[in-house]
Amino acid sequence: MSDEQKNKPSSFSRVARLSGIGMQMAGTIFVFAMIGKWLDGKYPSDKKWFTIGLVLLATVLSMYNILRQVNAMNKDEDDRKKK
Repeated sequence: MSDEQKNKPSSFSRVARLSGIGMQMAGTIFVFAMIGKWLDGKYPSDKKWFTIGLVLLATVLSMYNILRQVNAMNKDEDDRKKK
């Protein structure tokens, strides 16, 4: 097996990393939603402001994390192509 084939990530590896990113996003939003639900139960108001706010915050943080990880994946791929 040549060095180029060893350094090239498999399709399975790339799919696994991308699906892992999706699972991280879902998990983050779920955890923040549960914390928001708990806070809304502890401090009742007309609307579920804690849940809404924390889900929005989790979405923004998850999108930032996705962009960071995808940029790192692209940088790794570009570095491999230059070798």
